[in-house]
Amino acid sequence: MAKIIPVATFDCVVFGATGDLTLRKLLPALYYRFRDGQMPPDSRVIGAARSGLNDEKFRQIAHDALKAHVIATDLDPESVRRFCSQLFYVSIDATRPGDHWSALAGLLDPERVRVFYLATSPDLYGPICRNIGAAQLATDKSRVVLEKPIGHDLLSARAINDQVGEVFTEEQTFRIDHFLGKETVQNLLALRFANTIFERLWSADVIDHVQITVAETVGLEGRAGYYDRAGALRDMLQNHLLQLLCLIAMEPPVSLHADRVRDEKLKVLRALRPIAQHEAATLTVRGQYTQGAINGKPVPGYLADLGSDDPSRTETFVALKADVLTWRWANVPF
Repeated sequence: MAKIIPVATFDCVVFGATGDLTLRKLLPALYYRFRDGQMPPDSRVIGAARSGLNDEKFRQIAHDALKAHVIATDLDPESVRRFCSQLFYVSIDATRPGDHWSALAGLLDPERVRVFYLATSPDLYGPICRNIGAAQLATDKSRVVLEKPIGHDLLSARAINDQVGEVFTEEQTFRIDHFLGKETVQNLLALRFANTIFERLWSADVIDHVQITVAETVGLEGRAGYYDRAGALRDMLQNHLLQLLCLIAMEPPVSLHADRVRDEKLKVLRALRPIAQHEAATLTVRGQYTQGAINGKPVPGYLADLGSDDPSRTETFVALKADVLTWRWANVPF
């Protein structure tokens, strides 16, 4: 049984409630927390999306998602039933103010912690937060959760952060890279900093090179619109893979407080040697998957998966060689 962490009763509003991220990742994660007693029984998850659903239809969609994405032996029928009874739905066009925001306000308990989970395209983060502010839904007890990617470049990321900051303070804002919640990634911290024996070995004196590989067995899985705009470099490398690189390469933080860990990660990022334009052909690789087989099952190529007659040059594979210019990793390629 997982460790019980006391949590105050909350209302969690999930924007993008019928999307891939919510159905494949978020609802199963919330179900596990509920099953393990980490979600107060009076808490509510309120789905918000443009689809014209009601509570019962949303609960059925959630039920089907749990059956599809939760390990069968973990599906306790009574836990699933009680979890789904805490799901509610409101139809909202997140980009426009209107009466539907009043309907959402009517569902929220003014005394509870409010979590606004933005499981949408990043170009909706600003409009959603603006409408949350206009409808006066943000309270001192509110939190906002942003999924990666936050924008598509530095300029758009700063614009989104500014828009979110007009409604929520930095302490209320949680930027999520769900990769960091994986057990293997969590174990990296314990492996490095809870075992002093490794500290003497964790350097260029012993380590010849470091390879970080993230391989997936799924294709687009309903993400065609997003993925073809983003590609593997923006979708995987600049967040998940760089986070893993930071955990491996950073110096021991003075504590495991989030700010102290972040400070050490930033030092690693600043120590990365920039790749010059003329080096791109020798230090980086881009590719796109074609038709093949996974576990003996035929799978289509990316262009067929995309379902478009227009050729796409979006990369589904990316690799690069990186150098961390610190004393610990001198001449050790990543």
